[in-house]
Amino acid sequence: MEPLRVLELYSGIGGMHHALRESCIPAHVVAAIDVNTVANEVYKHNFPHTHLLAKTIEGISLEEFDKLSFNMILMSPPCQPFTRIGLQGDMTDPRTNSFLYLLDILPRLQKLPKYILLENVKGFEVSSTRLAACALTLSLSRGLLIETLEACGFQYQEFLLSPSSLGIPNSRLRYFLIAKLQSEPFPFQAPGQLETPEEIDRKRQQDSDLSVQMLKDFLEDDDTDQYLLPPKLLLRYALLLDIVKPTSRRSMCFTKGYGSYIEGTGSVLQTAEDVQIEDIYKSLADLPPDEKIAKLSMLKLRYFTPREIANLQGFPPEFGFPEKTTVKQRYRLLGNSLNVHVVAKLLTVCVNDLEVPLTLDSNSKILS
Repeated sequence: MEPLRVLELYSGIGGMHHALRESCIPAHVVAAIDVNTVANEVYKHNFPHTHLLAKTIEGISLEEFDKLSFNMILMSPPCQPFTRIGLQGDMTDPRTNSFLYLLDILPRLQKLPKYILLENVKGFEVSSTRLAACALTLSLSRGLLIETLEACGFQYQEFLLSPSSLGIPNSRLRYFLIAKLQSEPFPFQAPGQLETPEEIDRKRQQDSDLSVQMLKDFLEDDDTDQYLLPPKLLLRYALLLDIVKPTSRRSMCFTKGYGSYIEGTGSVLQTAEDVQIEDIYKSLADLPPDEKIAKLSMLKLRYFTPREIANLQGFPPEFGFPEKTTVKQRYRLLGNSLNVHVVAKLLTVCVNDLEVPLTLDSNSKILS
């Protein structure tokens, strides 16, 4: 098989590139493109020989795209216009412009890529950017994702997938699309059923799925005292923390705000495993602040380290950050990244025409 020539757009810290390596598909990344200078430093640290372009996608002409002569596109367009906790500006959000520009460019390439893989947040699947465009949009030659793919002759399949599908104890439900330039559909069509939020929460609390690994398999052995939660934070946010243990088989999705904000940004780890959390919380009533802090400190709660989050997201042991990258920057970059293992599986499915894409859990779905 001739090595694929891969164009990596919105390349970030290189999650797609690591997934490509893990898939063992013969391939060469001809260019990686991103405007985030800190992310680019991390990318260059890990892939010093890859051609990295620090520029906007809109700043690349059709002729320049053609010169790259790629036959696969990997991309994670900005998710802020589609995230459920954001403004959901969709097409009206300026951060969507680069993706719309790309969809305008795609049909006009001298040679269409053979494969496309796209990742985004849950919510993208119901966005106007993905769905069929209106007549006005068509008249402006800015057709959207699905109709652009169909007009170009791609067969595609869409998924909502979480790393728990692969036995990884982390929730990170994301939208994925794989597309292939061929006349025949993909060999699988097996719609799944997505659980309701109430069912997901109940299962999350049960923490009993033995098919999922324990968190301890992803933790560091080094000194982690610097990641202990400070007393004032313990006192203020004790009831909002999502607390897991090394023997837990789950963790919340880690976002870019992890380490800076508490609610909804990711789980914290209870390292004093012999202490019963229920007993600690029951004893807090009517205690003065200093005694509450003393009780909560017995749990030895800490943040997951950036390396541990990278482990949960499937980054290989050799992945690293430049020394000057701060802990806050590392959390932010990882929160904006993807799960390497999930993407590697989908790349293998896309290129090799596998019959069964993934062992889907009940928190995952193949979109019809």
